[in-house]
Amino acid sequence: MKKVPIDKVEWEGYFDESGHLVKSRDFISSNILDRGLDPAVRSEAWKFLTGYYSWRSSHDERLTVDSMRRKSYEALCNMYDKIQPLLETEHRDFMQVRSFINSDLQRLYLRDAQGYAIVDKKRLEKILLLSYVCNTEAEYQQGFHEMLLLFQLLVEKEHEVYWLFQFFLQKTEHSCVVNIGVGKNLIMLKAVISFMDPVFAKHLEGKGRVVQSLFPWFCLFFQRVFKSFDDVWRLWEVFLMGIPCRNFQVIVAYTMLQSVRDQILRENMGGDDILMVCGNIIDLDADELISKACSTYKLLMEHKEKVPDELKEFFLQGDS
Repeated sequence: MKKVPIDKVEWEGYFDESGHLVKSRDFISSNILDRGLDPAVRSEAWKFLTGYYSWRSSHDERLTVDSMRRKSYEALCNMYDKIQPLLETEHRDFMQVRSFINSDLQRLYLRDAQGYAIVDKKRLEKILLLSYVCNTEAEYQQGFHEMLLLFQLLVEKEHEVYWLFQFFLQKTEHSCVVNIGVGKNLIMLKAVISFMDPVFAKHLEGKGRVVQSLFPWFCLFFQRVFKSFDDVWRLWEVFLMGIPCRNFQVIVAYTMLQSVRDQILRENMGGDDILMVCGNIIDLDADELISKACSTYKLLMEHKEKVPDELKEFFLQGDS
């Protein structure tokens, strides 16, 4: 039976009259892992999960922080407006990235029940370009526009969308960024398969770069495997809490692979067929996937003393 998520009444009960947290962060983390957040709570809760607000802040302190975030964002926008002409004339990469962003945004299609567009593509373009200019580590990559869309649907104000996206990338240690985290995730996934399922690992070894070709899972943080945005938020909030371990996304990927493992072995599939089967993993239920991934992690923990060094960090929880 599906567990009841944390609703608005319960969430507000976690704080005293001044807005200080009265429940421990561990208590909240375990409840988020076990039950998730009700949609009515997410826009507020995610500000704590990403680090937009401190868990130790009061209500008044959060008002001050929000004002500071808004002013900082406005200052970044003013800076960007001033240097944009220079970027357009002197930086070829900037024009290329803007072209990529425009092309990606053209493919976004989201309308309400009456058929009206509910995606502000101009706002998304502005935030993506600003993020590219200000973030030297996580340069723009295909898929960021789809990730940013979820933040635009989550909160109302432009500065909130921008900062939540930035903090999300940092909080997840850039795991979904090609030139930072994706390669590391794929190496760890291969190590998990080798340790947990040697028979499957041996089959994959002779089929080319199958594991490396699963990079779209990490680039979009599994966004396309679910039936709804709610499922994506449900998984991402677990990633943000850093529980049950760091790099839980690798355990999730391994769990997804296990769902097609028997079919792959039974049919003696080659590389292309394996990738096709993996690409057809869609319409997953986030609660079920999280539950199965937690069971996988528990199994890994039972063999803690035998795991190779590259998997040791699975036993460390995320930052507080």
